[in-house]
Amino acid sequence: MTKPVLVVDFGAQYAQLIARRVREANIYSEVVPHDASTEEIKAKNPAALVLSGGPSSVYEDGAPKLNPEWLELGIPVFGICYGFQAMTEALGGTIAATGDREYGRTEMQLVDGGGVAHAQAPAAHEVWMSHGDAVSVAPEGFTVTATTKGAPVAALRTWTSAWLASSTTRRSTTPRTVRACWRSS
Repeated sequence: MTKPVLVVDFGAQYAQLIARRVREANIYSEVVPHDASTEEIKAKNPAALVLSGGPSSVYEDGAPKLNPEWLELGIPVFGICYGFQAMTEALGGTIAATGDREYGRTEMQLVDGGGVAHAQAPAAHEVWMSHGDAVSVAPEGFTVTATTKGAPVAALRTWTSAWLASSTTRRSTTPRTVRACWRSS
């Protein structure tokens, strides 16, 4: 049986869309809740995890948290929006209310080519953002690959693990990007 890509739902309105986009890349996917146990995740034998967005702020009381054990499974993890922030927080980065909310079209600037997730994208291009919080400091060992006016760390990656993250929703979920990210791991 093909290993699935699990889309972890942190309350995003578009978790099903992410799963569909993964399937459009001819990769089997399933949506799972953010509070699934590590044993439930392991039992599905995933090829990768995609951490969805959500309406919360990671630093609020009662906000959904990323189970840090999932980052130790030895599989690629791709965080989008809230999933990006939850992964950053779990790895020791900093998330803050920047006072500069971004909603809708936003210009993203790539840093040093942007890495595999932004391959073939122009150095400056429009993305879709919906956030009031932003990653202000990347976790140790991560490289910032993109910025926006309101997000000093709009995307990041590390080479020590197959982890990528982006605060955008638009380019992050294209079949081409999904295939490129899993090939790079």
